[in-house]
Amino acid sequence: MNPDFYHHIFKKQQLVEAVPSNTEIAGWAQRVIHLLFPEQAKQVFDSAQQIEAEFLALEKELSNIMDATQACSNCNNDKVAKAFFNQMPQLYALLNTDIQAIFNGDPAAVTEFEVIRTYPGFYAILFYRLAHALHLLNVPLIPRILTEYAHSHTGIDIHPAAKIGEYFYIDHGTGIVIGETAEIGKNVKLYQGVTLGALSVDKNMANTKRHPTVEDGVVIYSGATILGGKTVIGHNSVIGGNVWLTKSVPSGSTVYHTPEITVLVNNE
Repeated sequence: MNPDFYHHIFKKQQLVEAVPSNTEIAGWAQRVIHLLFPEQAKQVFDSAQQIEAEFLALEKELSNIMDATQACSNCNNDKVAKAFFNQMPQLYALLNTDIQAIFNGDPAAVTEFEVIRTYPGFYAILFYRLAHALHLLNVPLIPRILTEYAHSHTGIDIHPAAKIGEYFYIDHGTGIVIGETAEIGKNVKLYQGVTLGALSVDKNMANTKRHPTVEDGVVIYSGATILGGKTVIGHNSVIGGNVWLTKSVPSGSTVYHTPEITVLVNNE
């Protein structure tokens, strides 16, 4: 190859931001999750003091990751890490509402242990809740790395900036997309293949609300696509499978798509 190509790649390497690997960042999040939900871990601690020490170690590790990322030279990363872990009881309580929503809503769920250990929807929600908390603390880059890690493992794509209320239930989940400015209320249930997306992806719309609002108690069935920042799905509505929506619907609505289906019977 042309030597100029090697020089070009070398210059890029000198300019790139120093960021720990995605595996390292996701590994930190996994350890937080394992501490909160030992159902996902092998390790069992012998005392509350050991739990406290582990939380403090994870807090320090988060600060070190943010230091290594070097995305904010003026940030007090120790203070941000402490603020994140100070809200851990509230995050834990919120995640437990998601467990309850999945367990109570899915007839196939035998135990809460099964939900925590095996459900990809809950796995994606776990990473989203941690990432969203970091996003609200203005932590750069790391929240997106966390949700994309979960995306790669579950097929569920939730932007860390999306606002999602308690008792959130993702059933199956593969192919779900929830955009940056989406707002989802309490007790909402989404099936696989649902998109809460934008009508336009022009770069000049970066600071505008581009994604829908879904109010409390809404159920959205598989394959539904709901687009636009002005689109509001009123509370307790049901959106059927494969529906395409770009305008608001009032509370208590049922919206469904009626395909034309022809069945040919072979009488031979």
